[in-house]
Amino acid sequence: MEIHINWLAILVAVVANFFLGFLWYTPLFGKTWGKEMKMDMTQKPDPSVMLKGMAFMVIGNFFLAWVLAHNIAAWQYVPEMTQMGKVSNILSTAFFTWLGFYVPYHLGAIVWENRSWKLFFINVGYALVSLLLVSAILIYMN
Repeated sequence: MEIHINWLAILVAVVANFFLGFLWYTPLFGKTWGKEMKMDMTQKPDPSVMLKGMAFMVIGNFFLAWVLAHNIAAWQYVPEMTQMGKVSNILSTAFFTWLGFYVPYHLGAIVWENRSWKLFFINVGYALVSLLLVSAILIYMN
């Protein structure tokens, strides 16, 4: 068995997820997120810090799309998985990844890092929408 990875789909997913992150953490929830992170909202961020953050976000988006692509491809070898519709495949891929990896991490941040529930919902909301977006791109472009 050989796992086929669509590199164009990964590239599209990385770019789309980058723009989702920008929208989520800037116009949609940026002010609330910054307040919950206890940032000084009157200061402009250092451009070099912003560039470094964007570079790391692109790297993280690549890892997310690449690993999810492998996961989706591997599951296609399970009997009767191919009979699942694309939407069901997207929902199960995104939801179970989110529930098993993102939610527990952010729950720990509430207790151990003294984060707020508001920040929890902003961050896990982004994770779920991000996983849905990336899964949809990878599955529909495959």
